[in-house]
Amino acid sequence: MSSSQSTCWIGERDVEDAVRLRLLEGLLKGLDEGVHIIDANGMTVYYNRKMADIEGMRPEDVIGKRIEDVFTFPDAAGSTLLQAVRLRLARENVKQTYFNQSGKAITTVNRTYPIIADGRVFGAVEIARDVTPVERLQNQLLGQSGVRYTFASIVGSSPVLREVVEQAMRAARTDSSVLIIGETGTGKELFAQSVHAASRRSQGPFVSQNCAAIPDSLMEGLLFGTARGAFTGAVDRPGLLEQADGGTLLLDEVNSLSPPLQAKLLRVLQERAVRRVGELKDRHIDVRILATINEDPLQAIAAGRLREDLYYRLSVVALLIPPLRERKEDIAQLVEVFIEKLNRRFGLAVERMHPTLRQAFLAYDWPGNVRELEHTVEGAMNLLQDERELGLSHVPLHLRRKLERALQVNASPEAPAGVGADRKHDMLAAWDETSGARGDAADEGTQGMDFASRTRDERVASRVGTWRERVQQAERQILMEVLARHGGNVSATARELGLSRQNLQYWLRELAVDPAVYRK
Repeated sequence: MSSSQSTCWIGERDVEDAVRLRLLEGLLKGLDEGVHIIDANGMTVYYNRKMADIEGMRPEDVIGKRIEDVFTFPDAAGSTLLQAVRLRLARENVKQTYFNQSGKAITTVNRTYPIIADGRVFGAVEIARDVTPVERLQNQLLGQSGVRYTFASIVGSSPVLREVVEQAMRAARTDSSVLIIGETGTGKELFAQSVHAASRRSQGPFVSQNCAAIPDSLMEGLLFGTARGAFTGAVDRPGLLEQADGGTLLLDEVNSLSPPLQAKLLRVLQERAVRRVGELKDRHIDVRILATINEDPLQAIAAGRLREDLYYRLSVVALLIPPLRERKEDIAQLVEVFIEKLNRRFGLAVERMHPTLRQAFLAYDWPGNVRELEHTVEGAMNLLQDERELGLSHVPLHLRRKLERALQVNASPEAPAGVGADRKHDMLAAWDETSGARGDAADEGTQGMDFASRTRDERVASRVGTWRERVQQAERQILMEVLARHGGNVSATARELGLSRQNLQYWLRELAVDPAVYRK
């Protein structure tokens, strides 16, 4: 064969390969399933349009980036794609729930295969089927067991909120007791229901009781059950603990229980058995206990409203739900969700809120938290006619005055630091001084409290000028040193610093540190 013939043959082969690649790409684009391909370093090299639709992302925001820098995987095992690369293991029909950069929960069923040639792993390919709508429908059907909310119902993408969501999702994998701490209106029951819905007990009952709503004289029988003849009119009746057998019992405002009832509840938690009022025998139960409290638990213990031994038993995992004033970047997203829901309920067509109303919402402190925000939006939409924009003039007068005062305080140059938008979270003010009391008993559940304390301290420091600049320089130096030690690996850096990946991403942006600089 001549040189010219050889050149011609090679050229034709290249053309054929290019055509095959075009055909393959066209096939992948037309699939009704998502396709995501990464290289051996976890970098995305192919990402089809369907996958972008499933995950609510733009291809340009994913391609060429490490998968762990774009998505958050609460499961300790991490991404199924990365597992395929690390373990050289193909897996089929694996359900995975994770979050995109906006904090949106995504649930897919994946088929994942490592790409191996000559004994080397070159990457992995994943074919994903979106089951997020099915998951939501299934969780709605759980309403028969008392559950209306799941982790997908939690609105917001702020680092402080996503940190708590990640902790709660990890806690859902076990049967340990959980104490949910938060001010009124922060969404404590939403978290409790989400933990139940994501747990192995999701098909079991979810029983919720507000302990402050029932007097002590009735609470004992309601909680533990009664035996016939225990008192006048008593009949054999199982209590809430028995009714929740095989599922989850939520005790809302557990600090409202009297000390004797708290002692009796502690025995149930220790013995996994309940004794009805007026009965001598114990009945074995299999119940997971979740409890909420709307004050600092250490202050409640000091005031005698919460037994210390019960606190330690309940707070195997402790989740601190941040108040709305500490995650104001979520307000616009929350309002959007409320407007959409109320449009359906009221038959309206509101599209947005006016910029002035947005500024007022951001300036206000929201002592009633998310519940107050939702009621404010609902009150404003009740006063609309045919408008497409929600404005400050639509807010009911008593609420409008509060918002206007917040705007004035926020705009005033004489306003002292901390007034208005940045009012401090008082619930855990004493936590730093007393946290040592737990000693070695501290566990992963207290990480949320530590995070809240750090955030509070950093905000105070931010008002001290050069002191804050020095602190930032020290933080930046620490980040750069740890990143350099791990070759720019964000996950390894987060593990060493004791942060979640999403929280670390926040600080990387805040301190203008680029992990790519340290990658070899």
